[in-house]
Amino acid sequence: MASTLRNLLALAKNTIVVYLLYAASRLLFLICNWGIYADDITFGHTLSLFVAGLRFDTTAILYSNIIFVVMFMLPLHIKETKAFYNVARWLYVVLNSICLCANLCDCAYFPYTGKRTTFSVFSEFANEGGNMVNIIGEQVIDNWYLLIVLGIFAIILWKAFSAGTAPNKLVPYYIGHTATLALLIPLCIGGMRGGFTTAIRPITISDANKYTNRPSESALVLNTPFSIFRTLSKKALKTPNYMSEEEAEAVYSPLHTPSDSTTFRAKNVVVMIMESFGMQHIGFYNDGEGRTPFLDSLITTSARTFKYSFANGRKSIEGMPSVLSSLPNFVEPLFLTPASLNDLSGLARCLSEEKGYTSAFFHGAENGSMGFEAFAKATGFQKYYGRTEYNQDARYNGDADYDGTWAIWDEEFLQFYADKMSEMQEPFMTSVFTASSHTPFAIPERYKGRFAEGEDPLEPCIEYSDNALRNFFGKAKQQPWFNNTIFVITADHTSKHFKPRYKTTTGTYMVPIIIYAPGDSTICGYDEEQIAEQVDIMPTIMTYLGYDKPYIAFGRDVLSTNGSTPLALHWVPEFGGYEYIEGDYALHFDGQNVIRAYRYKTDISLSENILAEIEPEMLNAMTTRMKAFIQQYMQRINTNNLIVRE
Repeated sequence: MASTLRNLLALAKNTIVVYLLYAASRLLFLICNWGIYADDITFGHTLSLFVAGLRFDTTAILYSNIIFVVMFMLPLHIKETKAFYNVARWLYVVLNSICLCANLCDCAYFPYTGKRTTFSVFSEFANEGGNMVNIIGEQVIDNWYLLIVLGIFAIILWKAFSAGTAPNKLVPYYIGHTATLALLIPLCIGGMRGGFTTAIRPITISDANKYTNRPSESALVLNTPFSIFRTLSKKALKTPNYMSEEEAEAVYSPLHTPSDSTTFRAKNVVVMIMESFGMQHIGFYNDGEGRTPFLDSLITTSARTFKYSFANGRKSIEGMPSVLSSLPNFVEPLFLTPASLNDLSGLARCLSEEKGYTSAFFHGAENGSMGFEAFAKATGFQKYYGRTEYNQDARYNGDADYDGTWAIWDEEFLQFYADKMSEMQEPFMTSVFTASSHTPFAIPERYKGRFAEGEDPLEPCIEYSDNALRNFFGKAKQQPWFNNTIFVITADHTSKHFKPRYKTTTGTYMVPIIIYAPGDSTICGYDEEQIAEQVDIMPTIMTYLGYDKPYIAFGRDVLSTNGSTPLALHWVPEFGGYEYIEGDYALHFDGQNVIRAYRYKTDISLSENILAEIEPEMLNAMTTRMKAFIQQYMQRINTNNLIVRE
C-alpha cells in the first residue's frame, strides 16, 4: 500500500505543477492584455476570476492528461521500468507543453479576436496553405518572449516530473493500484464534465460568463485548451455569401431604430418561459382539447395570442436566447458555440442599462443548471435566483419542495417568484423558467390522482404547471405592481407530438406566445393571420414600452403593422436545413436551394409539395428575404456584432 500511496502522491505533484503553469500562463495573459482590463478590474475581482478558472483548468488538464493518469496508476510492473518512465515523462512534457503553448498564443492573438481561440480557428486558416508558415513565423518573431516562456515551462515540466516507485509486496501493490484507479476514473470524469450531478450539463465556454462583469473577462476565466476541446465537434457557423452585405442589409436588417417622437413608459416586464408547453397541450388552440384551463381562460378574456406562433429551437438552451435576446437558433445552439462569448444584449441589458430597471432571472433548478445562470448574466440580468436562493428563503421549505430530479416544484417556485418581485424596485424586468413539466413526469404527492393520465405522460405535469400559473397570478393580482406590468407567456420548446397537426416540421415548432397587460385593455384578442415567433418577443415589448434607443433584434413587433414582413425561420435538424414560413407557405431550404414548399395552413400534414405551383416572382422574393435573414445573422455572429456600439 505504501507503493500505491507514493505513486498517488507523485501523480498529485505532477498535476499540481501543471495547475501552477496554467495559472502562470493566465497571469501572463492578463499582463499582455492589461490595457484591455486596466480601467475596470480590481485585485479582488481578478482573484475571483482566477479561482473560477480552476474549474475550467481542471477539465482541460484532465482531457490532456487522462492517458497519463491511467498509465501512472496501472497495476503493472512495466511502469516501474526505465523505458516506461521515459515514455511517461515525454508524454507528460509534450502534451502539457502543447496546451501551455495554446494558452501563450492567445496572449498575443486575443487583442485581434476578443475571445479565447476555439477549434474554428483551424477552419478559418484551412485555405492559407504554405502562407501559414509565414504567418506563424512573423508572429513568433513579434512575440519572441512567449517562446522563451514556453521553453521555461517545458523545462519546469521536465525537471519537476516525479515517477512511481517499485512495489515491496505484490498483493498490496495490485490491490492498492486497482482500487485507486477505480476511484480516480469517476473523479476524472466528474472533473472533465465540470461537476458530478446529473442536473448540470458538462460545462461549456459560455459558463465562464457567470463569473464575469463584462464579456472580455471570460478570457481570464477560460483557458485555450478548454475552449478548443469544447468546440471540437461543433459545426462552424459559416457566413453564406448569398448577396453582398449591403444587399442583405437592404432586404433585412435586425437593427431597430425608434423614431425621435417615441415616448417611453416604464412598465414592468415579466417573461414566463414554460417548460415543454407546446401548443398541442393548450385547449384554446385545439377546440378545447387540452390540459390548461387557466391559460385557456386568460387567453379568452384578457390576452393577445396567435394561431401561428413558433419556437426558434427544440431545446431549452435554444429557447432562452430567442425569447430574451431575439437571437434565432441556426445549426448549433448559441450556448455551445464560440459566439456565446460575444457581446450580447437583450431585454434585461437594454432596460437595466438604459432605463434604470432592476432585473432578475429565476430558475428553480440547481444553480448553474443548463447554463442559464451564465447566459442570464451575459445578457444583462443583474441577479439570478435558483435553488440555492430558494433554499435560503425562510418563508419556504427549502429542499423539501425539491422534485428529486430537476428543480423546486413549479407551484412553490412561482410563489417565491411573485414574492421576490414584490421586493424589487420598480420598474423591473424579470424572467422565470419553469421545470416541472419535464421527464420523469412527476407531480407532488398531494396532487396524485387529481390530474388524469392521457396519451402523453407529460399531460398531468402540464395541468399541474397550469394550476401553478393560476396560483401565481392569484398572488400577483394582489401586488401593487400588477397593473403596471406586461406579461409574456411562452414555452421553451414543444414536447413529444401525438396530435397529427404537430407531427410535421411546422407543428414541431408551434408554441404559444401570449401577451397579457392587465392594465391595458387594448392588448387582447386572437390573431389568426399573422405569424409570430419567439424572436418577436423582445422587439414587441420594446416597441410597446416606447424604447427610444437603437438595438439589435432578429424579430418584429407583432402588436402593430409597421410594414415589416411577418415570418418565422428555424433550423430543422431532420434534414439539416431551414424552414421558412411566410404568408400561406412553408419553404424547406437546404442552404442553397428551396427543395420543398407547402401550404401549411390547409395541408396540416405537409403531404403535398407545391413548390412548382408558386409564382416564380413570389418564390424569389421569399427566398431572398430568407437568405438575407440567414446571412445577416451569421455575419453578425461571426463578427461579434450583436449589439449597437457607440
